Amino acid sequence: MPTLNKLRTTSSDQPHNAALRRLRLALTAFFALDGFVFAGWVVRIPAIKEQTGASAGDLGLALLGVSAGAVVTMTLTGRLCRRYGSHAVTVACGVLMPLSVALPPLAGSPLALGAVLLVFGAAYGGINVAMNSAAVDLVRALRRPVMPSFHAAFSLGGMVGAGLGGLVAGHLSPTRHLLGLTVLGLLITAAAAPTLLRHAAPAPAEERTAAESPRPARRTRPLVAVFGLIALCTAYGEGALADWGALHLQQDLGAHPGVAAAGYSVFALAMTVGRLSGTALLERLGQTRTLVAGGATAAAGMLLGSLAPSVWAVLVGFTVTGLGLANIFPVAIERAGALAGPSGVAAASTLGYGGMLLGPPAIGFMADWFSLPVALTSVAVLAAASAAIGYAVRGAGVRT
Repeated sequence: MPTLNKLRTTSSDQPHNAALRRLRLALTAFFALDGFVFAGWVVRIPAIKEQTGASAGDLGLALLGVSAGAVVTMTLTGRLCRRYGSHAVTVACGVLMPLSVALPPLAGSPLALGAVLLVFGAAYGGINVAMNSAAVDLVRALRRPVMPSFHAAFSLGGMVGAGLGGLVAGHLSPTRHLLGLTVLGLLITAAAAPTLLRHAAPAPAEERTAAESPRPARRTRPLVAVFGLIALCTAYGEGALADWGALHLQQDLGAHPGVAAAGYSVFALAMTVGRLSGTALLERLGQTRTLVAGGATAAAGMLLGSLAPSVWAVLVGFTVTGLGLANIFPVAIERAGALAGPSGVAAASTLGYGGMLLGPPAIGFMADWFSLPVALTSVAVLAAASAAIGYAVRGAGVRT
């Protein structure tokens, strides 16, 4: 494929720049699709629980199917991307994920639900690694730090999916709702897929040459693991606030249920706003300072959010935490991909999403041992750790 990333625009460059813009738009659509479909499923979990007659314990075990499918497939998807290309794998998963989200309402028992969620989790894990790998290639070709914009599309898709799900929950059965998501998802894939399939992943010639002579594995793997650890530290906070933020507001501070529900909403909105402004922030501060400032901001915000005695102070703390965490995960995944390609994205994503899965149960155990406010301070501790790690590796593959 011709070089697509010249800094100066000439008449011969214009078709290539247009191709990059089309690729960016198509990838943005897949990120939004991912968030939209996943959020649509999440808001129907209570109805699926009732439909299958699952107890709380049964549902917890069934939901492990999503986690297991995602983690197993993430490790495999890196290899598939190297063999078939990240664009083709993204499109394949963009078909599988909408199809698989229609399966949970068809399950008649908790065991069957766990089995179909294993399939859904596999598609979810696959598309996350594939589209992030494709995004890493595009970021390098554009020579602009636009990775946060893709994750902003995921956040926006999630907010739309959750909002739409809440609106239709009282009017549509889970079967009809999730089947509607399948149709919409396949239409989005059909619209975006041709662009990805027509163009190979855009790698700059000089960087492609470097990729053909990669760093020694002994040097690359520890760095990828470090960026995966940064992703874990921040995803831990996202999972913890999603599951425990509202309970903290209602149980510990006596907030009205409606106000308590707003806790995660303000956090998610702050993350979206932070990611939408992430490119400008990265261009101004660079990656190292963005990692350090983001981790420190999130740590301060979460100390306020977990220990403040007032509901409104806690909401401010959650907002600050969302702004701080917003761009750390995208930067960590992008750096892992720049170091080791799809395998780096797969490894860092597995660690990162592992943190999201680890957060809620870890908070629960610590809340039993101490208290929920004290348990939530672990989010601040790990955010501070991500800042410290980001500073420690400032000379190891991070653009300052």
